[in-house]
Amino acid sequence: MPLFYLPPVAYFSAIKNLRPDIIFEREEHFPKQTYRNRANIYSPDGVLSLTVPVIKGSKMHTKVKDVKISYDFNWQRLHWMSLETCYRRSAYFEYYEDDFAPFYQKQFEYLFDFNEQLLQLVLKFTKLPLELKYTETYEAQYPQLQDLRNTMSAKTAYNIEQKPYFQVFEERQGFIKNLSIIDLLFNQGPQTINYL
Repeated sequence: MPLFYLPPVAYFSAIKNLRPDIIFEREEHFPKQTYRNRANIYSPDGVLSLTVPVIKGSKMHTKVKDVKISYDFNWQRLHWMSLETCYRRSAYFEYYEDDFAPFYQKQFEYLFDFNEQLLQLVLKFTKLPLELKYTETYEAQYPQLQDLRNTMSAKTAYNIEQKPYFQVFEERQGFIKNLSIIDLLFNQGPQTINYL
């Protein structure tokens, strides 16, 4: 599996079904326009995409583990304000906010490290115990394994059966499926594991 920024719900369904036999890819070249540096949340106007900017040189044949985060503008403040605006009225935002806030205050050098620490936090809150294991070399194909590196794209909708749960702005746009796991977590809290 790839390592995503605040991955979509389908990603955690896959983790729940495949654990403990998951290996995270860290040796591939960084692909553009993927969930590796973006997450979709529910805003008052519908889907809002949050993108972690990366240093331009990182986009050209750089391994995922070596991609550096850009701080040319204060994207962390923008992301945190977006999360607060979109989820402040949700049932569990206040319960989790002190754990998520440091990710939008501290500067991480590498996107991979940022995503990894966020994933560990979300795994803790979703009660999905998982020892994180990583690839040591890049392999174009894994004939003996289920390869999920290219199955979830930020550019195309992922077809997933998903039972609706309460979302803060659903009275405006209806239920939106496969948003970032934080949409589910902030709205369902400890029930997230049962939902998955």
